[in-house]
Amino acid sequence: MLEIKPVVSKKDWRAFISLPWSIYTRYPHWVPPLRVTVRDTLNTNKNPFFRHAQMLPLLAERDGEFVGRVAGIIDQVHNDYHCEQSAFFGFFECVNDQRTCDALMDTVADWAREHGMNRLLGPVNPSTNHECGMLIDGFDKDPRIMMPYNPPYYIDLVTGYGFERAKDLTAWDVDSAKHFTDRLVKIADRQKRRSQITVREVDMRRFDREVGTILEIYNQAWDKNWGFVPMDETEFRHMANDMKMIMDPGLCLIAEVGGEPAAFGLTLPNINQVLKKIPAGKLFPSGIFKLLWYFFGPGRKSTVTESRILALGIKHEHRSLALGALLYAEYIQRSPALGMPVGEASWILEDNREMLHSLEAMNAEQTRRYRVYQKAL
Repeated sequence: MLEIKPVVSKKDWRAFISLPWSIYTRYPHWVPPLRVTVRDTLNTNKNPFFRHAQMLPLLAERDGEFVGRVAGIIDQVHNDYHCEQSAFFGFFECVNDQRTCDALMDTVADWAREHGMNRLLGPVNPSTNHECGMLIDGFDKDPRIMMPYNPPYYIDLVTGYGFERAKDLTAWDVDSAKHFTDRLVKIADRQKRRSQITVREVDMRRFDREVGTILEIYNQAWDKNWGFVPMDETEFRHMANDMKMIMDPGLCLIAEVGGEPAAFGLTLPNINQVLKKIPAGKLFPSGIFKLLWYFFGPGRKSTVTESRILALGIKHEHRSLALGALLYAEYIQRSPALGMPVGEASWILEDNREMLHSLEAMNAEQTRRYRVYQKAL
């Protein structure tokens, strides 16, 4: 007998967080997250995202065994900003059984309708400012930091329920061994000289001030992008503080024009290469020592060889200065010396022509594609 039940007790939450370990036993490219990180993300009292959002976490149980999970999410800021009545589904995991998927999604859809929503979107974990999309191409590769991975059959489950494509997101490998085209190099050099552009590292000694500078650029740079949701200072600083521990200042850059901040590029070391060595996703008893050795200690040089170019934002008034190409040029020049010659630029909207042209000019290679699905309620 299949039962869909809300997650309420501590036991329920342990089952919700642990479920992926039973789903992915046959998928070697899945990277186990740290359970404590997932728990913190889902903590409605700790994560400031939930000051303006509500969530319905659900578990599917059949004959005493947990076989699926999902969370319904309604983000009031998203709906106000886009003038929508959309609910999201996220944290979706399911055995290869259409009936289980349908029962989970039906429960989310009913809850969303009760709250006046007319569309279901996902997956997002828990918003478009976090993990976003379902992998539809690139199953033979490990995901990079803060990017999702799922079995191929998930595509059949969600389309079998009636979901359709809303938007595709792409990921591109930028390899420092593959040189820029001459044209892109000339553009970057010329713009630096002509427009009084300087590029500097984020000053970790003044981290709070730097976060404020990046937030200002962030909320302006993406304001017209599909799926964008502005972040308030509390939420943005919460996310920045989570990232601070793994940041490499040499890859977190701010471009200034005439001494004023105009753009930023945020690149993070691919800590997934370390998490792969902690298969249980637990820091204790041994996980903490592996984390310290392979990320903060002597094992890092041979383990962390990749990065993810997580965000690149440019103020509107400086869009004509080719600052995106310039920041990518800086990344290419800096990353080999830091031991991370390959970086993933993700995610990039499928119709972001300007960014896609820049990546193609850098001989970047599209390696993965993700999809956000939608269904009218």
